[in-house]
Amino acid sequence: MTSGGVVEDEKNRSVATDYQHQQQPPHPPPFQGVSNYPPPQQQPPPPGYPQPAQPYVSGYAVNGVTEHDRLPCCGIGIGWLLFILGFFFGAIPWYIGFFLFLFSRNPREKPGYIACAIGAVIATIFIVIGAVRGSGAWS
Repeated sequence: MTSGGVVEDEKNRSVATDYQHQQQPPHPPPFQGVSNYPPPQQQPPPPGYPQPAQPYVSGYAVNGVTEHDRLPCCGIGIGWLLFILGFFFGAIPWYIGFFLFLFSRNPREKPGYIACAIGAVIATIFIVIGAVRGSGAWS
């Protein structure tokens, strides 16, 4: 039995080593497409999908223009300063801000000028209503 057991172990080892030496068939290459069809073109992603990050720009980036200077009047701009002063000086600064809005070319100043224009229109409506009401024309 011992001699038979040794012979069987050698046969099992030879079978195992023969199995390990067998080569597996190579995988077929992936489908490359038809040879006469043009290769795919690289297209940009459709709008709405995340785009690659833009390069860092130091300073203020406004409409693609980099500006490094601060706004005047403590950084709030002339328009907002005129808007605040209009509450104290009877809407006259709002009229000044409205005319500056008409001729201004700085896009960073425009929100303050628009606030002045809205304040000037509302102040004009109140002034007209107060003048007409005080004259007794509608009574």
